[in-house]
Amino acid sequence: MKQRILTGVLAAAIFLPLVIVGRLPFTLLVYAMGILALFELLRMKGMKLLSAPGIISLLLLGILLCPSQFGGTVDFAITKGEIVFLAVLLLLAYTVLSKNSFSFDEAAFAALAAIYIGFGFYYFIEIRNIGLSYVFFAIGVVWSTDSGAYFIGKALGKRKLWPEISPNKTIEGFWGGIFTAVVFSAVYQAATGFPHSYLFVLLITVLLSIVGQIGDLAESAFKRHYHVKDSGRILPGHGGMLDRFDSFLFVMPVLYFLLVLFQPFGL
Repeated sequence: MKQRILTGVLAAAIFLPLVIVGRLPFTLLVYAMGILALFELLRMKGMKLLSAPGIISLLLLGILLCPSQFGGTVDFAITKGEIVFLAVLLLLAYTVLSKNSFSFDEAAFAALAAIYIGFGFYYFIEIRNIGLSYVFFAIGVVWSTDSGAYFIGKALGKRKLWPEISPNKTIEGFWGGIFTAVVFSAVYQAATGFPHSYLFVLLITVLLSIVGQIGDLAESAFKRHYHVKDSGRILPGHGGMLDRFDSFLFVMPVLYFLLVLFQPFGL
């Protein structure tokens, strides 16, 4: 527990100042986190980052992470979606060049890994560009959900939520996580003057809390499938980069979509 707390404090001391600074320093941090997360995910599959499919996946990740202010497209007006398709074609071509020692399943994994991590962290950057208060709101929702789910689940949990995927999670913990996230959001809005109605904040908090827990379960699912306990060891006591940011990879895109969708209504 001491190591876990020390790692958390040191990581926060590096991460939070760069979040506050934003711009290029934060973008470079997100690129580094994305590369580490991709490395961890490919390693679960037994694929090397420094291999032909790994490099294709890495290049795709780099393009998907490119913030909108630096250009959401590349030269000749090629969109990110078209780049994704080009990467898929290259990976499929490699199945031929490797004489099928590199399979369609592995090509699909390499492409999906880059899309999942690339777009997930991309929206982390985009949320920061919208406003610092939204980043701290998302961080608070995720952290309060995790804490509430853990402590309330440990104290009151009896019914398993999804034992085939994560045997320690309970239904009581699931609702406890939502409850603590709602408490956090109410305090956050009262303390910061968050520019939205209490009803809107309540609704998005509940949705983001649920989505964050689904993101956590999704990572648990593929770790269990690949017989891996932690995605990595870069954060002693916490595991790997994916272990710490699995919820954010779901929460940040959903938060961005909600803000864009409901912006015209002035909620």
